[in-house]
This record gives sequence, C-alpha cells and structure tokens, in this order.
Amino acid sequence: MAKIVGSYKLESSENFDDFMKALGVGLVMRKMGNAATPTVEITEENGVYTMKSITTFKTTEIKFKLGEEFEETTADGRIVKSTITLEGNKMTHNQIGDKEKNEKDSVLIREFTDTEMRMECKVDDIVCKRVYKRLE
Repeated sequence: MAKIVGSYKLESSENFDDFMKALGVGLVMRKMGNAATPTVEITEENGVYTMKSITTFKTTEIKFKLGEEFEETTADGRIVKSTITLEGNKMTHNQIGDKEKNEKDSVLIREFTDTEMRMECKVDDIVCKRVYKRLE
C-alpha cells in the first residue's frame, strides 16, 4: 500500500472550472482557483490527520479522524459537514452542503501511489480530475 503522508504539488487539472461553477463558486474565486497550483501536505499523528493546501493567495487546513464527521470551511468559504474514510490507498472525502442554503454535496476521492496523488472531484454529474506529483 502506498503511503499517504507526504507533500504533493498539483501537476494537471481537468474540468476544475466546471466543478467550481456547479458548487456555486463566483467568477473571481474560480479564476484564482484555476490559476493556483497548490501544494498539499498530509501529516498524521495519533490517528489525527492534517491536510494543508497551500497556494500563493490562500492556505486551508483541515484536521480529522477517519470515519468521524467534522465541520469544514472549504477554500471558497462554504461550511460543510465532512467525513473522510480510507480503504486501501483510496481516501474518500464526503462533503455535505447546507440544505437550508441550497448548497450541494460533493465527493473528493484521493488515490495514492508511490509517485502521485490522483484526485477526482464530483458534484452532480460533473467530474474533475487533478493529479498531484509526490514531492517526498
């Protein structure tokens, strides 16, 4: 099984603008999101994972235990209920939007190999694929 802990740099992205648009992200935020090449750092200590996404204009960080729901503020400012599970080398990140605000649910699936992290982002029938190269 590939190790999950490490640092990753975005190498390619496909359909990210449509994914953000489907979530209701505004034009300016989408332009910044499309221009960004984030570095993702994943650490784990005593069963608590920290996932940090670093770009030149914004850094987001979440801390979680596998299988436990937590509140997450997404990079675009939505507050969602998230649960992250791990099966083999696949990490599934379910984000449940606020139904009272008519927000959508999304799923982020990260698959880890020895050289990269492949990420699939889904909302409605939109699928975005992003590939991150392992730095360490």
